[in-house]
Amino acid sequence: MRKAIIMGAAGRDFHNFNTYFRKNADYKVIAFTATQIPDIEGRKYPAVLAGELYPEGIPIHAESELVKLIEDNDVAEVFFSYSDTPHEYVMHKASEVQAAGATFTLLGPNDTMIASKRPVISVCATRTGCGKSQTSRKIALMLQAMGKKVVAIRHPMPYGDLAAQAVQRFGSYDDMIKHKCTIEEMEEYEPHVQAGIVIYAGVDYGAILAQAEEEADIILWDGGNNDIPFYHSDLEIVVVDPHRPGHELVYYPGETNFRRADVLVINKMDTADAANVEVIMENVKKFNPTATVIKANSPINVVNGESIRGKSVLVIEDGPTLTHGGMTYGAGIVAAKQYGAGKIIDPRPFAVGSIRGTFEKYGHLDQVLPAMGYGPTQTKELEETINRIDCDVIVSGTPIDLAKLVKTSKPMLRVTYDLEEIGTPDLQEVLKDF
Repeated sequence: MRKAIIMGAAGRDFHNFNTYFRKNADYKVIAFTATQIPDIEGRKYPAVLAGELYPEGIPIHAESELVKLIEDNDVAEVFFSYSDTPHEYVMHKASEVQAAGATFTLLGPNDTMIASKRPVISVCATRTGCGKSQTSRKIALMLQAMGKKVVAIRHPMPYGDLAAQAVQRFGSYDDMIKHKCTIEEMEEYEPHVQAGIVIYAGVDYGAILAQAEEEADIILWDGGNNDIPFYHSDLEIVVVDPHRPGHELVYYPGETNFRRADVLVINKMDTADAANVEVIMENVKKFNPTATVIKANSPINVVNGESIRGKSVLVIEDGPTLTHGGMTYGAGIVAAKQYGAGKIIDPRPFAVGSIRGTFEKYGHLDQVLPAMGYGPTQTKELEETINRIDCDVIVSGTPIDLAKLVKTSKPMLRVTYDLEEIGTPDLQEVLKDF
């Protein structure tokens, strides 16, 4: 029996355990390590999810304890199980593990993908913040227009009671409140629900799939970060961001998606430099020449957008796009500039608590406030930070109606955006063939 550690971030790590280790008597997983997600370490993966081989559950430690855990427990193998990391970072972790004497492993798609009795379309990306969710929504609505019952399944974000979050179904806003969703979770679920699309998420993706199959003709996998699909997919669609040309080849596991894709969607063409698009097209020719390439815009809309003109503006953006995704701006900045903001305020001097810590960790952020809200405390700190800033108007580029979750005396304008294909081929053609 080989002692193992799974390195993760409360998502892919749990899925890899469920599919590869839960009933595997050749391994004993002595711990998960966690990064990226606040306050996940110090908890346990509960026995009710871990299975009969783990009657006490499995402890979750901070990733900073990795080497000590290897040495103290004579660990033979460490499995890297999280996403949107530079290739160089992955190999630094491999070197750290090997220097401690253990084997470093990346589980492949065939080891962890679950087969469905329904057709599956997956929508993944090369980086966080490419535009997966707007692509997924458009695909779901197109399939519904064809008379198909579509259920979306979202990559996990289980930050609360893991046992209670084993299988979650969201068909209304009230469902998100019932499940005590964080801002990060609502950013992914709310747009689907608003579009009339049922979406599942949770921890146990075998149980999730079994329940979703009962109400679907087609399963739509809406990936998280730049992770590979959890399900065997009959059609793999991957979104690429021309604002980050070349990243499709230097981030894990985004490059895996890029090379595997049946369809590549180059999004945000309306705000991208032509030279950046050409970089991506050259990489397509070299590394996935058989993929169908769809080019698309991501037009934005702001109700009462003209009220931004000439004003001092606080811009709030989707948190993971700025943190994991490494972007310095998002739809909020694009909208503020498009509508002629007089001044965009630097929020850093006003940040409190963990929001201040986020700015310290992600030093590339200076114009935008990331909508961090991994729990009630952090959401309150976000609200306090917002209310300390003297501005005329707030522009929110998150995918949710943030005004429902934080109270502010300033008007908050919501930026919305959808996928708009350019010419042919387009998604309609791809789905018709499918």
